[in-house]
Amino acid sequence: MSAVANLGPSSRVALGVLAALTAINFVNYIDRYVVSAIAEQIRVEFELGDDVTGLLGSTFMIVYTVVAPMSGWLGDRVRRGRVVAVSVGIWSLATIASGSVDSVEALLVCRALVGVGEAGYATVAPSMIADLFAPSERGRKLAWFYLATPVGSAMGYLVGGWVGELSGWRTAFFVAGTPGIVLALVAWWMYEPRRGAHDGVAMTAPVSLAVAWRTMFASFEWRVTTIGMTLMTFAIGGIAFWMPTFLQRRFDLGAGSANTLFGGVTVVAGLIGTLAGGALGDRAMRRHRGGYFEVSGYGLLLGAPLVLIMPLVPSLGAALACAFFAEMLLFLNTGPLNAALVGSVPPSMRAIAFALNVFCIHAFGDAGSPWLIGVVSNYGELAWAIAGCSIPIALGGAVLTVAARRMRRADS
Repeated sequence: MSAVANLGPSSRVALGVLAALTAINFVNYIDRYVVSAIAEQIRVEFELGDDVTGLLGSTFMIVYTVVAPMSGWLGDRVRRGRVVAVSVGIWSLATIASGSVDSVEALLVCRALVGVGEAGYATVAPSMIADLFAPSERGRKLAWFYLATPVGSAMGYLVGGWVGELSGWRTAFFVAGTPGIVLALVAWWMYEPRRGAHDGVAMTAPVSLAVAWRTMFASFEWRVTTIGMTLMTFAIGGIAFWMPTFLQRRFDLGAGSANTLFGGVTVVAGLIGTLAGGALGDRAMRRHRGGYFEVSGYGLLLGAPLVLIMPLVPSLGAALACAFFAEMLLFLNTGPLNAALVGSVPPSMRAIAFALNVFCIHAFGDAGSPWLIGVVSNYGELAWAIAGCSIPIALGGAVLTVAARRMRRADS
């Protein structure tokens, strides 16, 4: 089957699917980060150390990482809307079940199942969006989709913080998981875009995982994108899990107040950074092929010093100001790097490309960082453990900016 330009859906249908996928992504991040908001309450009830508490974040990511390649393989072969529907149903039911556990072991199992569901969604949704819109606007459309990252994360903090404080951490899980059941039904009947509809290239049969791995590693753009995202994800995953707890301990805040403050910073900074990054990335790409890497790299390099000082400043206001500007700069990369990932492989391999990217960035990124920060906190200070996240952020920025310069020279 061949795919040529202008065989995509109407703009109304395309925007409708984008809106539905973004709503699901919003719930995705609520369910992912609600546990961060109530981690301190869970730690106290089950009398855990910070290392075991960190496993609540790491267990989710480890399972998410392992399942992602299989989900991507499936997403290149079957109707993607059905994969999305089943995935949303699994993670929503697992989130609701988290509120009924009577041991930390059972809670870890539930968080593992959340990872199974979210892996299925994360690997196929971006490939659907790529098939809905032309390459010239994918950076902006993916930026809209990934607005759910800061907004959903912030809502996870808010729901967990306030519901947890008022009604207990178990109720927070019930509230967070329920909307996904409705969205799973919506996804089951979602329009399925033609693969490669806007790319004007001949479609090929889906490939095996072994062939996909070889193709990915042969792509310079895929390698650079994955390395940069892995370094950033290591840092962001650890910070996102531990910052509400840090604010509660350092500034003697309640769970509701700490999560409202950090969630508010995250949503505003994330909205500004994500939208700006999508527009700047598309504009930079019109100038040279490394434009997506350039915007993302400079964002990380400028954000790294702010991450370093964020947990070390003496006042709450200064810490939140550092967090705001750091997150705004880090979120610049969301649209550009995902658009670069879409363009790095043929249309027939997009789901598996995202799946293998997800595997790498989480296996070597935030699958271990919440636990590692907890270990460092046990033997030292949580503030210094968080500050150390500035190092991988700076390294990621360096990788991306060097790659951008190399591509600019190749184009000249």
